[in-house]
Parts: sequence; C-alpha cells; structure tokens
Amino acid sequence: MAARVVDALPEGDDWMYEVKFDGYRALLIKDGKQVRLRSRNDKDMTRTYPSIAAAAARLRANRAVVDGEIVALDANGRPSFQALQHRGAHPGHTVVFYAFDLLHLDDRDLTSAPLVQRRERLLPVLDDSGVLLSIELPGSAQEVIDAVTALGLEGVIAKRRSSKYTPGERNTSWVKLKLDRQQEFVIGGYRPGPNGIDAILVGYYSGKRLCFAAKVRAGFTPHVRRDVFAQLKRLHLAACPFDDLPSSKPSHWGGGVTPEQMREIQWVEPDLVAQVRFVEWTADGHLRHAAFLGLRSDKQPREIGRET
Repeated sequence: MAARVVDALPEGDDWMYEVKFDGYRALLIKDGKQVRLRSRNDKDMTRTYPSIAAAAARLRANRAVVDGEIVALDANGRPSFQALQHRGAHPGHTVVFYAFDLLHLDDRDLTSAPLVQRRERLLPVLDDSGVLLSIELPGSAQEVIDAVTALGLEGVIAKRRSSKYTPGERNTSWVKLKLDRQQEFVIGGYRPGPNGIDAILVGYYSGKRLCFAAKVRAGFTPHVRRDVFAQLKRLHLAACPFDDLPSSKPSHWGGGVTPEQMREIQWVEPDLVAQVRFVEWTADGHLRHAAFLGLRSDKQPREIGRET
C-alpha cells in the first residue's frame, strides 16, 4: 500500500503519525523456518540483508507477512539513505528493519482489518526478535512536524486508524508529507568526467514523455561516481531519450541543456532511478541545487512522475 504526497498533514482522532524513513520499502515473509525479504517491485533481498533475515526468523509466529522499511542508522539513530546504498563506505551504520504493518498472521489474512487492529497484533509478533517497531508519534500535526524537522528527518506519514490495507494503491487513507525536498528521477544521460561521470541528467515521465528536470553534480564521491558509471556504461544510447531537449536558453549546470552542450553528453537508456535532494523547482520546471543521494533498485522508471 502506497502513500499519497500531500502539502499538509490531516488532523483528527482517526489519524496516526509515523516517521517517514529514508530507506527501502520491503515485506518480511516468514513461512515456518523459511524467511524472505522482498522489495516493493518483488526483488529478493534476503541475502543482501542477512541480519534482517536472521531477525525475521525470530518473529513470534509460524507464518507472518510484515510490511516495513529497511533503514541504515548512524550511531545516533539517524537514518541515512546514502549509507544504505554504500554500506562499505559507512562502516559505523547499522542496517535495521522498521515494521509498521502486519498483513498476514499464521493462516489469517488481516488486510481487511482496520490498521489499529493490525498494529495491535504486530507488537507481540515482533517481541525481542530484533525487528523494530515504527512507533506512533504523539501530539498534534504541527507538534509532530516541528519534532521531525528538528531531528532533520525526511518527513511524516499519516494513516487512518480505520484504514484497510489496499496493495498497490495510493489513496487518501495513507498520506506523506516531505519536509525536505527530494524524490526519485530517471537517469537519461551523463556528462563524462573524473571517475567516469561529472554529472547525471535526470527527468520524470509525463505520460509517455521523459521530461528533463536537472543536471546533478553534487552529492558524488569518487567511489560513488565509479559505481554509478559502472551501471550506466552498459546502457549507452546514441539518441537523447528526453522529449524536451535541447533547451533554447543557455544555463548553468542544473538548468537546461543547449544544443552545444548536447554534444558533451553520453545518453543512456532510461533504466536507472536516482534519489535526488533539491531546494525547489524553478519557474521553467528544473531543479535548483540538486544533489545525488543514491540509486533506487526498488523503483521502476515508468513509475516516476513529477511529485507535487
């Protein structure tokens, strides 16, 4: 079940609030002694995160399906998407699974039960397994926003306590407020440079059109540049995949792409998705001060549109 982006949190007794974690959404599936960890696009991540699989094996249930988020935490408990992407470069981080919903328990399907009942059943299943609970945040909507902002976290999820679980849908029963500006974008090209790339060109789909959003240079380390280049070089294209390039106006990196600059770009199949943080959208529909956070293997390129 997916949350819809909003620009204000709903309020009322039927709403509960949780931290919006900066990680990978996943399902933990336990069936007797067998444990699986599946991404939102159904990739098997069990071997990638063995500590989470080990914790799932200790769940207090013979069979269970738990919805949650894979998160990398620093020593102060702060989530880091970049650390999750490049765990070898961030040895001080711990990878954990925050659970926030219980979809199946033993032989019972709970998806039609209200969220508040699913959460009540979730806590004893987690017990001391090592799978963490995404706790409900107390207070009014503004108090929650103030607290989450002060901690520098990504945002807040609001959910109706009475909501049923509807897989794959973005309805108004679950909504998310992003407190820092970031979203996923499709990579359509890159400018060659040190360690393979100097900048990536990203965009989003509007119908069948891939629309250009920004040239992104910030956020890369030499190690990350090499890793991203290794994945992009197998996707080389001769033609530009963006529907709205070149741009007519000259611009700094981050804005449009002139016909002269087009010759500097290596185009790629729009097959990789990047998480990007930015300050704002400009009047001409580009990102201002964009920074690369990491690649998202859990998102399909055709899913990526401009978030409002």
